Amino acid sequence: MKRPRLPLLLLCCSLAFSQLACNQAPRRHLRLSQHRAMKLYTENQQLIGENQMLAAEAMQYQQTLGSLSAERDRLHQQLDIANQRLANINSERSELQRRYKQLLVSSGSNKSPLSDAATKRFQDLAKKYPDFEFDPHTGVSKFHSDILFSSGSDRIRESAKPLLNDLVAIMNEGSARNLNLLVVGHTDDQPIDKSKVHHPTNWHLSTDRADAVVLALTKAGIDGRRLGAAGYSKNQPLVPNTDDQARQRNRRVEIYVLAPDAVVAGWDPHQVR
Repeated sequence: MKRPRLPLLLLCCSLAFSQLACNQAPRRHLRLSQHRAMKLYTENQQLIGENQMLAAEAMQYQQTLGSLSAERDRLHQQLDIANQRLANINSERSELQRRYKQLLVSSGSNKSPLSDAATKRFQDLAKKYPDFEFDPHTGVSKFHSDILFSSGSDRIRESAKPLLNDLVAIMNEGSARNLNLLVVGHTDDQPIDKSKVHHPTNWHLSTDRADAVVLALTKAGIDGRRLGAAGYSKNQPLVPNTDDQARQRNRRVEIYVLAPDAVVAGWDPHQVR
C-alpha cells in the first residue's frame, strides 16, 4: 500500500483549518451582537422604568399643584368674604355713630345749653388759646389735635393741661355744673404707621384720644358720670384731605356740651334697680 503524498496531506489540513476558522468567526460576531442586544435591551428597560417613575412623579406633582390651587382659591374666597363683612361692619358702625351723634348731641336743635356767662367764659378761653375753637351757638368746642397730642400719640401734652383745667373750671361752676360733655376724636385720612402697635387703625387712634381727654377731664375734677367718649376715625373731615394743612384741621378732638336730659354721657339714677 502506498502512503499519501505529503503535499496532498498538507492541502487537506489547510482546507480543514480554513473551514474551522471560517465557522468560528461568525459565531464570535454573533455572540458580540447578542451581547450588545442584551445590553441595549437592559438599558431600554431601565429607561422605560425611569420614564414611568418620572411620569408618576409628574402626575403626583400635578395633583399636588391642583390641590394647592384649589386651596388658594378657597382662601381667596374666604378673604373676599371677610373683607366684605369688614366693610359692611365699618359702614354700619359709621352710620350708627352718625345717628348716635345726631340723637345724643341734640334732640332736633343745635342750640347751646350754656348760659350767657358760661358762653362768655368759653369765648375768652378761645381767645387765650389760638388752637382752641368755640361755637357760641352750639356750645361745641374744638381742639386741634396738635395742641393736645404729638403725631400718632394719645398721650396729652403737658402744655395742653392748663387749657383742660380752665375748661373744667368753667364746667364746674354755675349752671354749667348740670351739663354733660361728649368728647369725640377725629383723624385725617392717612393710614396708621404699622409700627404704632398701640393704634393699629385710625379707629383706635380717634377713640383712644377721646378716652385720653375724658380721663384728663376726670382727673381735673369733672365727675365721670357727666362724660362720654366716641371716635369717628377719618370719616367726618371738616375739609377734604388734599394737603397737610387740610389734614391738620381734620385731626381734632371735639367736645359737645349737652343738656342734663341728653342721653349721652349720663344716666338716670332713678332708673337703676
